[in-house]
Amino acid sequence: MNRAHSLFERFDDLDTKMNQWLVANSIHILRFCMGAVFLGFGILKFFYGVSPVESLVARTTTVLTVGIFSGHSAMVFVAVLECMIGICFLSGRFLRVGVWLLAFQMMGAMSPLMIYPSELFPGPLHAPTLTAQYIIKDIILIAAGMVIASTWTGAKIVAKSQSFRSALSGSRPRVFKTIHGS
Repeated sequence: MNRAHSLFERFDDLDTKMNQWLVANSIHILRFCMGAVFLGFGILKFFYGVSPVESLVARTTTVLTVGIFSGHSAMVFVAVLECMIGICFLSGRFLRVGVWLLAFQMMGAMSPLMIYPSELFPGPLHAPTLTAQYIIKDIILIAAGMVIASTWTGAKIVAKSQSFRSALSGSRPRVFKTIHGS
């Protein structure tokens, strides 16, 4: 019994240290990963025939820009936008600009769901195609962008020390919100 208790205590210490590391680093890692994804996918869009969503992106951008950008110039427009977002997120500089560009880009990225519903949800049951699923998953990027956006005003994750055993009680962790008066 004593050995099991000691093993559990060591695990509890490890869990606490991992939690402290996550609190200190997770938002930076999220920002860096989002930057890498946007820069990587943005670079792909510069090259004709490389991006698997090239046709959809070009058609959607043509519709949204009322024909100002079409064909490969539409892809270059989106490529530049995504690379700018990626660079802002990777560097941590001009983060506000990067988040606003992300919001603009996400409106465009989600719009095919409304512009091309019969193409993305074909068949009698209107199940989403793989491309539609790819687009729908962008809500995760939107949520991640919201977390990153909160940091420009100084928001941080703050850990309240809690043992692993007490965390097993089933209660949800509390989210603390501080509002500073003007």
